[in-house]
Amino acid sequence: MRKGFVMQLKKGFEEEYQRRHAAIWPELKALLSESGVYDYTIFLEEESGKLFAFQRSKGEGGSQDLGSDPIVQRWWAYMADIMETNDDNSPVSIPLREVFHLD
Repeated sequence: MRKGFVMQLKKGFEEEYQRRHAAIWPELKALLSESGVYDYTIFLEEESGKLFAFQRSKGEGGSQDLGSDPIVQRWWAYMADIMETNDDNSPVSIPLREVFHLD
């Protein structure tokens, strides 16, 4: 399954966002893999701070389905100061509908 969604980075935190993801926690990486996510890329549109995330997973689930896991909740709290978030620290995430794909 392929999923795409957008999130919003706060202005001035582009380098910090990249630094934190370059040092992604091993336990979070393992959780994503165990949940079936095997390809996950995030792109930044620098002018607006929009983050476009794309992931492929085995099965119907993805990272967006892991919000009840304590590891994910800790990651959300860790990232909350640099992203637009909901009350529970989850990133404001807008799912995108796939309209074209070419293999």
